[in-house]
Amino acid sequence: MSTHRILSRLTRRGLLKSLGLSVAAAALATALPHGAEAAGDKIKVAALTFVSSSPLFIAKERGYYEDEGLDVEIEFFRAAQPVAVAIASGDADFGVTAFTAGFFNLAGKGAVKVIAGQSAEIAGHEGSAILVSNQAWEAGFRSVDDFPGHSLAMTQVGSSFHYMAGKLAEARGFDLDKVDLKPLQAVPNMIAALKTGQVDAMIIVPHIAKGLVDSGAARSLGQVADYAPYQLGGLFTSTENVAERRDMVERFVRAYIRASADYNATLNAVDAEGNRVFGPETQPVVDIINKYVYPDKPNDAGVKAGAMFIEPKGRFDAADIAEQVHWYQARNLVDASVDPASFIDTSFVDGGFSVTAAR
Repeated sequence: MSTHRILSRLTRRGLLKSLGLSVAAAALATALPHGAEAAGDKIKVAALTFVSSSPLFIAKERGYYEDEGLDVEIEFFRAAQPVAVAIASGDADFGVTAFTAGFFNLAGKGAVKVIAGQSAEIAGHEGSAILVSNQAWEAGFRSVDDFPGHSLAMTQVGSSFHYMAGKLAEARGFDLDKVDLKPLQAVPNMIAALKTGQVDAMIIVPHIAKGLVDSGAARSLGQVADYAPYQLGGLFTSTENVAERRDMVERFVRAYIRASADYNATLNAVDAEGNRVFGPETQPVVDIINKYVYPDKPNDAGVKAGAMFIEPKGRFDAADIAEQVHWYQARNLVDASVDPASFIDTSFVDGGFSVTAAR
């Protein structure tokens, strides 16, 4: 089934019906007064220490969770797939990170639901950068077209880095099998391998890429969005939370969207020529993000220089998520039975679920 047909199917049937949730359960959740489900609910969120996780930090520091009667603890991981596992196992209530094959397999088994957007690779905005080591650069690796015959660091097989490499290969017409993919399990390992020339290239979020390039530790070949825009990540929760604690989920999403709007207004604004614009409200947001992303370097400029696009209303591109599932399925990394329509829940965000208008 094409991604556009899946998108139409979700729109036409309505997500509650496609997920099999009862009308009675939905009506009961809607009838609950604001904050009725045990004010001060203790919530654990799984995330990475990336700028793309910023709405979580902003909501916590500005009291948006507290306003919704939530007591939120953020637990950090070093790769995306363990975040999904934490949600599925019940060790965390919400996760914010990039989509992976592992995530889609868990979602396909009914463990998790995508309920809002995170970051997206969109041309004209800061996004994941394609870096090469100094050694590879000096040896002639100067273009994305030079990838065949070189090595690429990533966290895991089936990670978002794996997918981005695949989309670059499709966009530029080279064979991904001719790239030596090196799963190194964690982002710090990727960085160390690139800096020491143990790998030739990697794809990484912009705030990390900026630091490596500015310090002379790596060279940049541009951004993934220049070749293959896509929905990088999302906010997700357990299927159990959606079914049994809907009011709590709604309150969390409200706080998350409120913080996403703050982020977008202060870090994603551009002028008529497409140049980024920072106003007096930007630095307070940067200070919050630095507290989590650069705790040892509170005045680091990486946040402002490398802030990825985050949709201010929590919307996401459902058709693109379906396309990712099919890409992984074609490579036997996601089970063929996984249906994107079964785990995409658009009922928690207003105004539709496509970010196309923002592109």
